[in-house]
Amino acid sequence: MELEKYILAIITTEPGKVSGGGAPVFISQTKEEQDKIATILARATEGVIHDLENGVYLLVKH
Repeated sequence: MELEKYILAIITTEPGKVSGGGAPVFISQTKEEQDKIATILARATEGVIHDLENGVYLLVKH
């Protein structure tokens, strides 16, 4: 059995909406900082950014 998709990181401006788990959580102060962190991590990991539209981004490996 092999995992094909998995969460690499969570990037949020609202830490209260994120709780424990296996992925690292990056907390940003602004939406602009959140976008920058997500973009840099996506480039470095070849992941895809998914906006949950609630202040939380998921970085997923497909």
